[in-house]
Amino acid sequence: MAHTNPVKVKTITEAHRMLGLPSPGHPLISVVEYSALQTLAANSSAGGLLFDFYFISLKKGVCDKLHYGQHTYDFDDGVMIFVAPGQIVRSGGTGTEDNLSGWILLVQPDLLWNTSLANKVRNYEFFDYSANEALFLSDKEETIVNGIVQNIQQEYQANIDKFSKQIIVSHIENLLSYAERFYNRQFITREKANHQIIERLEKIVIDYFNSGDLVTKGLPEVQFISKELNLSVSYLSRLLKTLTGQSTQQFIHDKLIEKAKQKLSTTELTVSEIAYELGFEHSQSFSKLFKAKTSQSPLAFRQSFN
Repeated sequence: MAHTNPVKVKTITEAHRMLGLPSPGHPLISVVEYSALQTLAANSSAGGLLFDFYFISLKKGVCDKLHYGQHTYDFDDGVMIFVAPGQIVRSGGTGTEDNLSGWILLVQPDLLWNTSLANKVRNYEFFDYSANEALFLSDKEETIVNGIVQNIQQEYQANIDKFSKQIIVSHIENLLSYAERFYNRQFITREKANHQIIERLEKIVIDYFNSGDLVTKGLPEVQFISKELNLSVSYLSRLLKTLTGQSTQQFIHDKLIEKAKQKLSTTELTVSEIAYELGFEHSQSFSKLFKAKTSQSPLAFRQSFN
């Protein structure tokens, strides 16, 4: 099957034209109501749309699917997604629009130029999350974000003056700060699902250690782990940090130390042999990591069992 390239959309004005909407009230920012659209699918190619601007969306009340990166999410409930410039959005195009509501906030990076947000906007990790990692909002949270977006819309539709840009950017930063708070809440409140992820993570790491891949491939990379879990690297990192206080790399290292302790206490292998079996080219590197994690050298740990 022939691969269809995404359609690149450079400006918000171009996006409005493609979506069959009037010209935006401001060239660098726009709020588009989903109720004003046919569907995203009717206005995009099979390869999707690749935007040169930020795409922040809250969509609810529609049996439609939106493809974001390699993932698909069914938007039966109100959720938010955050797409950075250079990412691809595709619609499944099977939805009915009877109860469609929500909005899309489009922000050209030029709007943020020479503001504090320009330097920190990509520090918000949720711009690298996949659609299956969307933000699920409570009714109260939805009311808050809707209010912020209404303020943005009112400000850019008013007479533009020297204060307009900073006020608009402040509202955008406020929206992103609330999103960060709500994501943190989501990591905590979706306890069962998140702990199941951690259990799967632990099994993947242990199975990798037991397979002999440590000798041939070295320690598993974070990208490998996240792919096995069908999660983005940044989402997995944030989830672990929130629930365990560890990074993914620290989690892997802790499991490695558990394996090392087992070998040191139940086998007669030398430290060098254990280091090799655990994927270390040099035993000094293994000893350094072991001591950093346990405050003991591998030999001292082994001698404590004698």
